[in-house]
Amino acid sequence: MISLGVLLASTLGVGAQTMNLTLDQAVEIALSDNPTVKIADMEIQRYDYVKRQAWGNLLPQISASGQYSLSVVKSEMRGGISFGADNTFAFSGDVTLPLFAPQIYRTLKLNKAQLASAVETARATRIDLVAAVKVAFYNILLAEQSLEVLKESEATVQQTVDETQLKYDNGLASEYDLLTAQVQLSNIKPTIIQTEQAIDVAKLSLKMYLSLPEEVEIEVEGELNQMRDMVFEGADLTTDISENSNIKQLDLQVEQLKRQLKVANASRLPTLAAFGQVSFTGNDMEALSFFGAAEPPKYKFFWTNPISVGVSLSVPIFSGLTKSAQSRSIKNQISQLEMQRDYAREQIDVQVRNAISSVLTAREKMFSQETTMKQAEKAYNISETRYNAGAGTMLELNMARLNLTQSRLNFSQAIFDYLSSKADYDKIIGLER
Repeated sequence: MISLGVLLASTLGVGAQTMNLTLDQAVEIALSDNPTVKIADMEIQRYDYVKRQAWGNLLPQISASGQYSLSVVKSEMRGGISFGADNTFAFSGDVTLPLFAPQIYRTLKLNKAQLASAVETARATRIDLVAAVKVAFYNILLAEQSLEVLKESEATVQQTVDETQLKYDNGLASEYDLLTAQVQLSNIKPTIIQTEQAIDVAKLSLKMYLSLPEEVEIEVEGELNQMRDMVFEGADLTTDISENSNIKQLDLQVEQLKRQLKVANASRLPTLAAFGQVSFTGNDMEALSFFGAAEPPKYKFFWTNPISVGVSLSVPIFSGLTKSAQSRSIKNQISQLEMQRDYAREQIDVQVRNAISSVLTAREKMFSQETTMKQAEKAYNISETRYNAGAGTMLELNMARLNLTQSRLNFSQAIFDYLSSKADYDKIIGLER
């Protein structure tokens, strides 16, 4: 949290509302501030409390109580003799200590499995969030790089329009060439507006993952080419899905049910507990007059304080077949979940192979588009030289320029597809970063 505070202070500045973010910084902020991660961490904490609650059942249970009673009408014997106390005070304390409680022991192991499942769920949340942040970050870079290409193309076309207008005014260019250049310039502007809107939408998406206020402006740092080179360094592809979070969660769910079955079976076992009890009882008793002696009533306050200790044994004998039915129900759930886990493993194995294929395909497409872009640049330079020398036509120059712009956009899109495919692959095999 201290490092994030320093990051925010350095990126926002005093009174500023613009945050410059690298990919690593965006991931760090998302993992710290995103509500889904916070909820997953709170769930871990909740199961820790559940575990402590189970541990508490093994500790001595101590209780105390007090009571006061006033006799409004006392019991009377024949002859008008009454007995009993007018005022009674009673205080008692009880202590119970489990000596042998198999159900509690197995509940503790169940809580441990539940805590492990919550930890894995939190890890899955982080994996999904990191993949989403990466794709959102790449989306912004793609849109900004595309906008840069379009604006460069717009500037080039605008220059061509100006030069053609000058030539047309001097009778050195036809009206067709001028109209063609002007139409091409008009066609670029809507695409630029659409790309600018795409940047805004992509930034809103990233701010949502980072839990940033909408009024805070963000500027991402980096380029798609740079991201591509960074991904190339760790692009070892494997079909190992042992770290896949979905499979791990299913394994932990099976383990939980097995622990739950043991808890249910343990309810059939006897339990042994030690107990102790101490009480203090006070009564104001009226002294009785026997043989009809006429004496004034006398009162005396009596206190008693019995103390008892012992052990108690509880043996379940018959509970209407409910425990047997509960055990069979849990076994049925275990069988279902094991089948679901095996099927999920097959599905994820197919998914990881498809993800590898997508990464390799996107990589080859990216290399191909890079070659195409270089060829388009060379073709445009040749066409521009021919046009300036009077050997080429405006149509030839426009086609070359259009091909160059499209090849640059295609190359940026190919890099984005490769990075997105790699992010999906990392999520499937269970990489957190």
